Amino acid sequence: MTDATPASGSTPTIILVHGAFAESASWNRVIPALLAQGYRVIAAANPLRSVRIDADYVAGLLAGTPGPIVLVGHSYGGAVITNAAAGNDNVRALVYVAGFALDDGESAAVASGRFPGGTLGETLVPVPLPGGGSDLYIDQAKFHAQFAADLPANEAALMAVSQRPATAAALNDPSGPPAWTSIPSWFIYGELDRNIPAAVHAFMAERAGARQAVEVPGASHVVMISHPMEVADMILAAASAAG
Repeated sequence: MTDATPASGSTPTIILVHGAFAESASWNRVIPALLAQGYRVIAAANPLRSVRIDADYVAGLLAGTPGPIVLVGHSYGGAVITNAAAGNDNVRALVYVAGFALDDGESAAVASGRFPGGTLGETLVPVPLPGGGSDLYIDQAKFHAQFAADLPANEAALMAVSQRPATAAALNDPSGPPAWTSIPSWFIYGELDRNIPAAVHAFMAERAGARQAVEVPGASHVVMISHPMEVADMILAAASAAG
């Protein structure tokens, strides 16, 4: 693991933002490595309602966090951090873990279709909401192959049951001006990601001028669960630079 022990007085807080169909516990295998290096860590509970609502929620968390911040987003959580960090001078690094680094006016749905290979749409089950619109879940029978193919079947089954839905609107909301134009970024993603194809990740990393971009061979969309040490190493590298 990277030797990234934080310097006294300049220690960044690492804030982790989960994506759609996941929850804060999806970071549980990464968090111990960050704590072991002396970092304060917060795993935010992403509302998954809309890009604006979710970004405002995370922006409030950022505003209440003193000192430098490393902001990490998985999947749709990448879209959230892209918007939440805009204009916040305390955010010193953005880490996209199989995450959307959207451009101004771009949505997650549009970005994921830039290159072939994504099959998420074929697995989604809509559930109508009382006020209109719908929540989206991944069909539990398809969750393992779609979302977490490199995890054991029994673990993927538990994740399928505990998945948190995102609204259909959230995945189609246009992003605002991106924070990655002014904040350094790091990217890590799986070779066999079926939610956001690897070619899309590579495109977004290049567009953002990433400091580092790593494709993990054989990894699925939940690279932070199946390859936690690689993800922790990248977050620690970003935190070391931010500090």
